[in-house]
Amino acid sequence: MTLARETCVACRRDSPRVTDQEIAALSPQIASWELRVADDVPRLERSFKFRDFAKAIAFAITVGDAAEAEGHHPRLTVEWGRVGVEWWTHKIRGLHRNDFVMAAKTDQLYAQSQ
Repeated sequence: MTLARETCVACRRDSPRVTDQEIAALSPQIASWELRVADDVPRLERSFKFRDFAKAIAFAITVGDAAEAEGHHPRLTVEWGRVGVEWWTHKIRGLHRNDFVMAAKTDQLYAQSQ
């Protein structure tokens, strides 16, 4: 099963973070994403490019709608011709499988928008 076909599961504060081995196994499915640490919290980050602001904001809304449907929400940064997306699980201050699922769904939405 590909990540983009999975659905997010509800997380609690005691939900497990992904292990280094799980990160290594899942990362090839979201190869364009970078693993970064901000405020001591690992996150998945990617920047998406667009021809203009209207296309960028439309994509951000599409990602927001998908996030709302899954109950898992990213940080979105919208600029002229660019949308930055960051996924991490706030409740566990780290990465959960949901973050990889939503990164894959975001990639799929981007491909559909082109």
